[in-house]
Amino acid sequence: MFNNLSDKLDKALHVLKGHGKITEVNVAETLKEVRRALLDADVNFKIAKDFTSRLKDKALGQNVLTTLNPGQLMVKLVKDELTDLMGGETVGINLGGSPTVILMSGLQGSGKTTFSGKLANYLKTKKSKNVLLVGCDVYRPAAINQLRIIGEQIGVEVYAEEENKNPVQISKNAIKHAKANGFNAVIIDTAGRLAVDKEMMTEISNIHKEVQPQETLFVVDSMTGQDAVNTAKAFNDILNFDGVVLTKLDGDTRGGAALTIKTVVNKPIKFIGTGEKMEAIDVFHPNRMADRILGMGDVVSLVERAQEQYDEEEARKIQKKIAKDQFGFDDFLQQIQQIKKMGNMKDLVGMIPGAGKAMKDVDIDDDAFKGIEAIIHSMTPDERTKPTTINASRKKRIAKGSGTSVQEVNQLMKQFNQMSKMMKMMQGGGGRKMMQMMKNMK
Repeated sequence: MFNNLSDKLDKALHVLKGHGKITEVNVAETLKEVRRALLDADVNFKIAKDFTSRLKDKALGQNVLTTLNPGQLMVKLVKDELTDLMGGETVGINLGGSPTVILMSGLQGSGKTTFSGKLANYLKTKKSKNVLLVGCDVYRPAAINQLRIIGEQIGVEVYAEEENKNPVQISKNAIKHAKANGFNAVIIDTAGRLAVDKEMMTEISNIHKEVQPQETLFVVDSMTGQDAVNTAKAFNDILNFDGVVLTKLDGDTRGGAALTIKTVVNKPIKFIGTGEKMEAIDVFHPNRMADRILGMGDVVSLVERAQEQYDEEEARKIQKKIAKDQFGFDDFLQQIQQIKKMGNMKDLVGMIPGAGKAMKDVDIDDDAFKGIEAIIHSMTPDERTKPTTINASRKKRIAKGSGTSVQEVNQLMKQFNQMSKMMKMMQGGGGRKMMQMMKNMK
């Protein structure tokens, strides 16, 4: 996410990270490169110019030329400006109303239907809402079919009227259905078009007036750059929407939409989509995104994702097994499944400070665990429970069954044994020592 912009900003700030003499000239040169990096990221020229002008005023106003660490101060100033540019504060979703009605808008191909499913899953799992998805794309039968498939996948009911070609009436009927059947959140997926047109805007405006949603979200494909910002403005002029959703941020995006959409429409980015999975949805935090753009990682979001997958009861069971030397491959497999639920691997690595930059050219596949899972699934239940029973002949059979080599099986066995020892140590004095070290680092 934003790899190209991150690289260019890092190079722009590099001159002030050295130990040489800092002058007003090389500060100006740095800001020139920062502006160029923003323009390359498809940021509007005026916004890029205003951004660097504010940076210059703040830098000179804080005596960046005479500070002990001018490079660090400049990085902080850039981070603060990026945070402000993207909205400054985190803005949550309005869940008022009975039921809460959320209207989704956007062009065809922006990922609107998929994101409707992600939002439904988010409200169901994180906000304990009983969600109803509503299919109001009466022009594209595939859209309603797609919504039904998504609904089945996440266990959410989908309301649709295939014979009815009036999306306003469908929306009204869906809300009546929600009230009568105990749904406290309704997400209306409206029709998209290939371009903004009068018919489309009139239709969604009529739905908006009729259902009076608590939230109207505009879904935009972040890979379309400045075009996305222009489309957002056209929609906002008609709908006066409440917030923006940026999809496909896991793709090769330049980042211009994320950086400038708040300035142009004066509406907050509320959510981002970072993958195909239904769990790949994040609340947008401008300060955390600024950290990631500058290669500082996002430890807070990483910890939050880990906590979401943390099961206290399962953790207690694992601890007992470790204490009794009963930790087996089934338990190991369960840990892998929890990690996979946290999101795509490249996104997770990008949240670790410094790791995103170090691993930028490494292709981290979401199927990184596929070989390990195949090896474990090729073991007998007894072998998974008692790994010590796996001898040379069993390794050959496991390798053949999993389509891997004996060397790969040996490597997994070695890693498993090392992890088991480390977990055993964490149960004893080693864990207490590590916790004490972490406290001392604060």
